[in-house]
Amino acid sequence: MVPAPARSGETNAQPPAIPAAIWVVAGAPGSGKSTVAGLLLAVVRDAGRPVPALLDKDTLYGDFVAATLAAAGRAPDEREGEWYDAHVKRYEYAGMTATAREITAGGCPVLLSAPFTQQIRDRQAWDRWKTELGGGPVELVYVRSDAATLATRLAARDSSRDGGKRTEFAAFLERMKPDVSPPVPHREIDNRGGAPDLRDQVTRLLS
Repeated sequence: MVPAPARSGETNAQPPAIPAAIWVVAGAPGSGKSTVAGLLLAVVRDAGRPVPALLDKDTLYGDFVAATLAAAGRAPDEREGEWYDAHVKRYEYAGMTATAREITAGGCPVLLSAPFTQQIRDRQAWDRWKTELGGGPVELVYVRSDAATLATRLAARDSSRDGGKRTEFAAFLERMKPDVSPPVPHREIDNRGGAPDLRDQVTRLLS
C-alpha cells in the first residue's frame, strides 16, 4: 500500500525504533574527560561515522550552578556534599539525562561528559540510569587517573570550582576513587602520568 501523502507541516518519516547510541565519558574532576571527549568526537568524525552531540556538564550548567550557590549563600567551590547533591547535582544529572533521551529518540547519538560517580559505581544505579536514558545502547568510557596526576592537574587549571576538592583532597580521592575501575561494563582510557598517547588509545577503543 502506498502511504498517504503528508499534510502540510507533517512528514511520513517515522522515529527510529531503537534510540541512537549514547557515549558516557566519566571520571574524576581533573582526570581529562573533556580532552578524551574531544578526541572521541574527532576520531568518530574522521572515520565518517555519525558524530554525537556533546553534552558537557560544566558547559551546560556551570554558570547556573554558580548563580544557584550564590543565591543560596553557599561557598562558590561547594561542588560536593549532601546539600549540593540534594539541591544541585540531582537536577544537573536529571537535565542531562532528559536532554540525551530527547536527542537520541530523534536518531542523533549523544556524548555525555561528567563524573557520574554514583551512576558508574553501583550496578543497580547504572541499570536504572540506562533505562532513564531511553533504553538504547550506552557505552561507558572511564578515564582512569591517580592521586598524583589529579593533584597536578587541579593545581594547573586553578579553577574556582576546585577549591573544596584541593582543600579536602583526601576526602575527594575517597569519593572519586580515580584509580579504581567501575564495576559496570566499560571501556577504559588511561590518562595517568606516563600513559600511552590518548588519541591512539581512543582510536583503538573505537576500532
